[in-house]
Amino acid sequence: MDILAKVKRYQEEQQKLKWEGTFAEYLKLLKQRPYLAQSAHARLYRMIEKRGIKEVAGKKMYDLFANELFGLEDTLERLVEEYFHPAAKRLDVRKRILLLMGPVSGGKSTIVTLLKRGLEAYTYTDEGAVYAIKGCPMHEDPLHLIPQELRKEFEEDYGIRIEGSVSPLNMIRLEEEYEGKIEDVRIERIFFSEDKRTGIGTFSPSDPKSQDIADLIGSIDFSTIAAYGSESDPHAYRFDGELNIANRGLMEFQELLKSDEKFLWHLLSLTQEGNYKVGRFALISADELIVAHTNESEYRSFITNKKNEALHSRMMVMPIPYNLKLSAEERIYQKMINESDIKDVYIAPHTLRIAAIFTILTRLKESLKGNITLVKKMYLYDGQTVDGFSEADIRAFKKECPDEGMSGIDPRFVFNRISSTIIKKEMTSINPLDVLRSLKDGLDTQLSMTKKQKETYLNLISIARKEYDEIVKKEVQKAFVSSYEASAKALMDHYLDNIESFSNQTKLQDPLTGENMQPNERLMRSIEEQIGISENTKKAFREEILIRISAYARKGKEFNYQSHERLSEAIQKKLFADLKDVVKLTTSMRTPDEQQLKRINDVVATLIGEYGYQETSANDLLHYVGSLLNR
Repeated sequence: MDILAKVKRYQEEQQKLKWEGTFAEYLKLLKQRPYLAQSAHARLYRMIEKRGIKEVAGKKMYDLFANELFGLEDTLERLVEEYFHPAAKRLDVRKRILLLMGPVSGGKSTIVTLLKRGLEAYTYTDEGAVYAIKGCPMHEDPLHLIPQELRKEFEEDYGIRIEGSVSPLNMIRLEEEYEGKIEDVRIERIFFSEDKRTGIGTFSPSDPKSQDIADLIGSIDFSTIAAYGSESDPHAYRFDGELNIANRGLMEFQELLKSDEKFLWHLLSLTQEGNYKVGRFALISADELIVAHTNESEYRSFITNKKNEALHSRMMVMPIPYNLKLSAEERIYQKMINESDIKDVYIAPHTLRIAAIFTILTRLKESLKGNITLVKKMYLYDGQTVDGFSEADIRAFKKECPDEGMSGIDPRFVFNRISSTIIKKEMTSINPLDVLRSLKDGLDTQLSMTKKQKETYLNLISIARKEYDEIVKKEVQKAFVSSYEASAKALMDHYLDNIESFSNQTKLQDPLTGENMQPNERLMRSIEEQIGISENTKKAFREEILIRISAYARKGKEFNYQSHERLSEAIQKKLFADLKDVVKLTTSMRTPDEQQLKRINDVVATLIGEYGYQETSANDLLHYVGSLLNR
């Protein structure tokens, strides 16, 4: 099917969803499907619910935000469960402006955008269908037509509570077009669309001296006054402000605290009372969420001003910090790259991880207890095991530094440095060292950065470099060991024979002379010391391995040196230590002999096949690690 045929089919499907009828017919729909009369807050929460909520390791995960926001699971759960969910239940929190407060590029705008797109899609479903008085610029709820005196009876009959009053415009239309017969009023199904300004509004402040309040609440259409005879005639008013068109849905108020006060007071009335004042009309009812965002410095300035207390008390402030999880930060960069025109550039293994290490370190706070380094804290927050620390410690560190993540380097800066390096040098590949150099150069462009801050960040780049050095030394170590698979197996077999003899208190037989001999304690300790097994814990470690071998045997599985993670690490380190001179020699020779060349080719093949390197980057890595070992 070509694209034009797909477009036609799509349009036909959209056409089928349209509905129009009388108010009497709409009431029949409500009798069958009362959920159609849900409030704006309920609609948004049910949209999130419908998209999918699952629990992973005691934390709620929301499909709406999946693959778009990373590392903000706790923040998103707090946002949904402390605001959207109770607001959907008509609790008092719905009478608050939701203010997302956090650093630049922290995800505030992305959250609002996902809510908008989610609502737009939801109104095309049966559960999220929205019906409005036809021809109303504010998409007014048809139930406002029910007289106040009859609403209690209506609630008892339909199970639906009505809030709000019919607007001045629809009150006149009811008399002029329908002769007061509410049953004949035309009702239509509407579909939220930010582009078409239906149910989704966006207000962005500009110069306070020039911005017109009409952008928010509409204005008098002076060209119609002659026809209608008065400014107080609703026909002469254009209900096209962002608050007007966002009725029944959501309005995003960008950079809320940069706005003039006269704009903010309209929001107070709307959130607290569900209505606001326009021109010479009665109060106009509206049912919508106000989601605003700002940065921390503007928020701090705002709350220190006493005259803002009333407005502040009507806000639900939700901090949106930077992500603090290393693996999630990598995913953020990968997503940015996938959405760009540099996605075809080869990015060497660990490039994004090393960039992420630097970025996360800039966001973490030193513990006042002084019992953990920033690097260990970073790995602990990422869910990795750090000796001597537990989940309880993570909670204690977060409690100690509640503002952690509210400052530091933003992901866009890092991505811009990666992009800049590629574009300036017209590179077809990039590695961690390229990125670290680019980040270092980029600090000079940050004019708002203090000298002390810059020194701190330069130190963190050095720490990230050290982490990279350790990672690649281990990687090359594994690649060399993999190339010496037979040596690794022989070393393991020798070790296992000795620990079995040690545990059973028996002697070993020399395979050449046939003599009985004691277990080789020096060999066993030379392997165990590679992973920090102390003299006191060696017996337990050896018994643990024998138990693992026995369990494998019962299941009919073969035990090898990779069957026990710590033993595998110990064998690799021991073998690598023994091979270190070979590695130094092999990687530093400008004109390697035939045997050395074969070793290099074997290791390069392993780095390409198992670790994702290209030939050039694998050879560069070998020489880099060789230089590290020769220092």
